Amino acid sequence: MASSDQSKKPRPGSWPPPPESKPMPPSSWAKQTGFRPKFSGEPNARDSNQIQPAHKHKDSNSAADIESGRARVIPPGNGPPAAAEKEKEQAMNRRRDSDGGRGAQPRAANGNGQVAETGRRAANEGVEVLPRSVEEDGFVVRQSHMNYELRDTPGLVLIGLYGLQHYISILGSIILIPLMIVPAMGGSYDDTANVVSTVLFMTGATTLLHTFFGTRLPLIQGPSFVYLAPAFAIINSPEFQKLNGNNFRHIMKELQGAIIIGSAFQAFLGYSGLMSLMVRLINPVVVAPTIAAVGLSFYSYGFPLVGTCIEIGIIQILLVIIFSLYLRKISVLGHRVFLIYAVPLGLATTWAAGFLLTEAGAYTYKGCDPNVPLSNVISDHCRKHDARVKQCRVDTSHALKMAPWFRFPYPLQWGTPVFSWKMALVMCFISIIVSVDSVGSYHASSLLVASRPPTRGVLSRGIGLEGLCSVLGGLWGIGTGVTTLTENVHTIAVTKMGSRRAVELGACILIVLSLVGKVGGFIASIPQVMVAALLCFMWGMLTALGLSNLRYSEAGSSRNIIIVGLSLFFSLSVPAYFQQYGISPKSNVSVPSYLLPYIVASHGPVHTKFGGVNYVLNTLLSFHMVIAFLVALILDCTVPGSRQERGVYVWTEPEAARREPAVAKDYGLPFRVSRAFRWVKWVGL
Repeated sequence: MASSDQSKKPRPGSWPPPPESKPMPPSSWAKQTGFRPKFSGEPNARDSNQIQPAHKHKDSNSAADIESGRARVIPPGNGPPAAAEKEKEQAMNRRRDSDGGRGAQPRAANGNGQVAETGRRAANEGVEVLPRSVEEDGFVVRQSHMNYELRDTPGLVLIGLYGLQHYISILGSIILIPLMIVPAMGGSYDDTANVVSTVLFMTGATTLLHTFFGTRLPLIQGPSFVYLAPAFAIINSPEFQKLNGNNFRHIMKELQGAIIIGSAFQAFLGYSGLMSLMVRLINPVVVAPTIAAVGLSFYSYGFPLVGTCIEIGIIQILLVIIFSLYLRKISVLGHRVFLIYAVPLGLATTWAAGFLLTEAGAYTYKGCDPNVPLSNVISDHCRKHDARVKQCRVDTSHALKMAPWFRFPYPLQWGTPVFSWKMALVMCFISIIVSVDSVGSYHASSLLVASRPPTRGVLSRGIGLEGLCSVLGGLWGIGTGVTTLTENVHTIAVTKMGSRRAVELGACILIVLSLVGKVGGFIASIPQVMVAALLCFMWGMLTALGLSNLRYSEAGSSRNIIIVGLSLFFSLSVPAYFQQYGISPKSNVSVPSYLLPYIVASHGPVHTKFGGVNYVLNTLLSFHMVIAFLVALILDCTVPGSRQERGVYVWTEPEAARREPAVAKDYGLPFRVSRAFRWVKWVGL
C-alpha cells in the first residue's frame, strides 16, 4: 500500500511539481522540540558535523559516504509492518546491550533487489544519509561512520599513533597562544620556551583529568582563544605601561591571580548545579554568534602582522588553504594527510622556504645585525630594514640553543600570584563565555562518538572540572585558562577517531614531550609572521565552527537570522566605540598597531567615581564575544519563538541514562568514584 501511495503523481497545478518523499523519523533533538524537517531527508549531524539536505530519489535505499566515496545501503523505510517492528526491536536490543563497539552494519540488500543500482546512483549524486531507527523515548539509533567510537580500544600501537595524530592535527591551537602573549608581556625567547613547555604539560594533564572525571568525552583541554582578549587587556593595563626592566614576571603574576579567581567561579558554577539551570537559556542561537565573535575579534592582529614579511606570510596562508581545501581528498595509506595535518605541514613547508631564503642572503643587509635592538640602531639604512630582518629571518631566535634538555614545569614558577579584584571580575564573566563555548562542544562531540548526549549533570560536572583545571593552569602560569578546544570537534569528524583511550595516550605522550626543554625551545623559535599567518586560518575556522551550531536550529527562520546578524554586527561595532577612548594622538605609547584595541580597552566612556567599576565595565564592553553573548542572549530570551525555531540543545534525561548500560559506560565515573557523588545528583548521570 505504501509503494502504491508513493507512486501516485501529484495533482497538476503548481510547477514544478513537489518532489516525492518518504516520511523519515525525526532525530533525537527534533523529537523533543517538535521540529518537523522541511527537507526530504533528515540532516545527519553525527556523520560529518554538518547538516545537509538529503536529495530524494525514486529508489533511494542507499547512500554514499561523501568523504570516502563508497555507497552505503539503507534499509527500506516503508517495508512491511512486521519487518519494521522486528528491525526496531533489534535496534533496541543493540542499544541496550551495547558495549561501546561500532554498530552492526546495515543490511546489504532490500526487498526489491535494487541495491547495486541505487547505491551507484546515490554515490554519483553525493547523498549522505545514514540508516536509523527510533527508540521508544525518541532517540535515534544511527550507524556511525567513525572508525573508532568512544569506548573502542583498537590496540596499543594504533591507539598511540591515532592519539599522536589527534594532537598534531590541532597543534596550532595549543602552541600559538603562548607565542602571542609572552612577547606582548615583554618576555624573552627563553621565557616563551618555558611557557610553551608548561602549556604542553598542562594540556596533557588536564585532558587526562577531563577524560577520567569530567564529561569523559574525547575532548582535548588546552589554552583557549576566549581568554586571549582579556589577557591582552590585562597585559596592556595602564599600571603596566610605565614598568621598567623585565615586565614578564610581574604581569604574569597579575594574570595568574585573575585566572585563578575566575576559574574558581567557573568551578562553582559547575559543581553547585547552577550550570544545569543556566544551560536552559543556552541554545544554538546564542552559542553560534558568541563563538564566531571570538574568531572575528582578532582581525586587527592577523594580517597586519603578516604584512611585516608579506612573502613569507602569504606563502603560509596559501599553503594551509591548499592543503585543507584543494588537497583534502588525497589519501596516503588510507589517511587524509593534507586535511588532517594542514597546519603542521604548512608550517614545516614555509619554515623550510624561509630557511633557504635566509641562508641565500635574501634578508642580509650590510652592516646590520638582527640581534641588536632597534633602540640601539644608529644607521638609517639598518633602521629602514630592521622590521624585515627581524620578521623574515628564521635564525633571529636563540631559544633552541638556550633551552635545556630537561625541565620539569612546576607550580608558582613565576612567583606568587597577585590578586586584583577588578581583573578577577573581568575573568569571572569570561568564564561564563568559556562555559557557553564548552556546552556547544559537548553536544557536537557526543553526536559523533557517544551513544547519547550527556545528561545535564554530566555537563555540569564537565564545566566544574574545567574550572578546576583552569585553576591549575593559573597556578602553573600558562597565561590563560584551560578549556575544551572547539577545534577538537572538527578534528574528531575529520580523523574519524573518537576513542577515549587514544586521546588519553596522546595526552601522556604530550606530558613526556613537555619535559624535554628542547621541544619548547624549538616551538618558541617559530617566526612571529608564521604564527600570525597560521592564526588567520585558525581564527577563520573558529568563526565557521561557531556558526555551524546553527544547524541545530531553524537557520532559515527570520527570527534567528535577525538575532544572529545583530549579535555579530554589534559585537564588532560596540567595542569599536569603546576602544576609541583613552589614547591621545600625542601619546608616546610604543606598541604594535594590532595591540592598540586592547590598550584602550580600560579607558572607555564609562566614568564614575569608582575607578575599579570603570575598569570592569569599559573592559568587558570592549570585548567582542561579550557583546555578542549579551545581545544574543537577551534577544533570544525575549523574542517569542518555538523550541523548534530556537533549536534547544537536548540532553539525555537521568532516568533514561540510568536505564541503559551503554550510557552509564559512556559517562560513568571510573574507579567507583561515582559512589562519593551519589548525594550530588546534579553532577552525575
